[in-house]
Amino acid sequence: MIRVSLPVVKQAPKRGAGPGRRSRLALLPPAGGPQIVRSRGGEVDALLAVMPESAAPASCAQLPESPRWRDLLARERPRAGTVRTTSLANRSQTLAVLGFLGPQASAFERLALAGRMMKEAAARGPRTIGLATAGFPAAASGATTAEASLEALLAAALAQAFALPSWRAPSAGERHIARIELGDSRLDTRRAAVGAQGTNLARWLTALPPNILDCRGYRSALTQLARRHGLEMTWIGEQALRRAGANAFLAVAAGNESPVAGIAHLRYRPGRRRGGAPDLALIGKGILFDTGGINLKPHRSMLEMHTDMGGSAVALATLIALAQLRAPIAADAWLAITENNIGPRAYRPQEVVRAANGVTIQVIHTDAEGRMALADTLALAARTRPRMMLDFATLTGACVYSLTERMSGVFTNRPALGRKLLDAGRESGERVWTFPLDADFDSDLESKIADVLQCTTDGKGDHILAARFLSRFVPEDIPWVHVDLSSATRTGGLGHINTEVTGFGVRWALELILGQGILDALGDGT
Repeated sequence: MIRVSLPVVKQAPKRGAGPGRRSRLALLPPAGGPQIVRSRGGEVDALLAVMPESAAPASCAQLPESPRWRDLLARERPRAGTVRTTSLANRSQTLAVLGFLGPQASAFERLALAGRMMKEAAARGPRTIGLATAGFPAAASGATTAEASLEALLAAALAQAFALPSWRAPSAGERHIARIELGDSRLDTRRAAVGAQGTNLARWLTALPPNILDCRGYRSALTQLARRHGLEMTWIGEQALRRAGANAFLAVAAGNESPVAGIAHLRYRPGRRRGGAPDLALIGKGILFDTGGINLKPHRSMLEMHTDMGGSAVALATLIALAQLRAPIAADAWLAITENNIGPRAYRPQEVVRAANGVTIQVIHTDAEGRMALADTLALAARTRPRMMLDFATLTGACVYSLTERMSGVFTNRPALGRKLLDAGRESGERVWTFPLDADFDSDLESKIADVLQCTTDGKGDHILAARFLSRFVPEDIPWVHVDLSSATRTGGLGHINTEVTGFGVRWALELILGQGILDALGDGT
């Protein structure tokens, strides 16, 4: 069911919002996707197989037209990470793509290999693809490696089959993956497919142009998704936020042309559970376009700022995935949705605002708007007393400079959780690195006129200082994890994703919640 509450505000038509700006442009990806079937021996347009680099030529006996595969192995000893191709002599002239894994390959390396293999196959425009493994030992550990490799191939195939938003005229003879065939395997294809769908939803929303995914558009998309997945939803509009004292969020929204910003609160409850505090609160930064405000960004820095809402997309997609999997976890998502515009009412450096939890903030730089919007969103989410809070945000350039876009940074007010955060990255293939959150960093955020500085002027360690700032809005008795999504976009893609927008965070979050049992760890006194 869905419940939406928002004060009715009469609004003039948005400037430039006539026909052609959003008409007939989809907010959500088309339903459906490739059919996933378990089949053996049928002809496909492309066959992708992963083998250990130490595999003997005899291992190819498990593959169709094994002499051709053996010939590939005989030409040159394979090295880990390499990809080789040939064509099979059947009616379809199946493109055969063989990838090789090292003996200690990580989940990220499996995904990266699968991504390279899919890139090779995609050049042929296949409609049907087969996925297989060969040469792995039959022992329990070997079987796990084979299944993990197959899951990586499936994730890469589902990512490749998913078309990001485009309004170009379709090319003549354009082909898309319609069917994915797997051999015998114990792989949980439903879990894998739901995770891939979550990543793809995050990619789609993050890639949408800002004239389509504006505040009105995002609210409409959330309403549709809530109905589709049986979530409850409340839209907390600007009037309600003003009554709640959420002045940090409203400062960012003040530069918008009309009062359409808000915080979306979505709820998933398993089975018949309806009341009570949530187990988990997922919080996401949803800055739909970031000009930098009064401290205006230069062109190159502003060009891709429609992706600054990636954290909200990850939080939303994770909640939907939990609902699709019917996870026994009561979870909420809180999405801070606004733009950071320049205008006569835009907030300015040296203003002092009071957040929803009473903390006063001295504004230093209007381009540090994400932490302002998140401050109130964290404070409001905390009022529901969740067992744990987990936020996602494309928050700082400092985290990118520290890690590049290959990994994302994580912070927590419970150091004992650090190992699980890293393990979730290792197992999911979405790698993270933990940064310090020590209290002595607060000395850099001391203000002479308010409780806390928004940021510093020099930017040193800004990812750490931003996390310390956010910690002021999370009660100390609630375990909290903050993810600075430096991997939300990367030129050339990342792992199994071959597009710049990666959807990073959904695989990691599902592994943390369901695989690592992070909520169970809290029961151990962590």
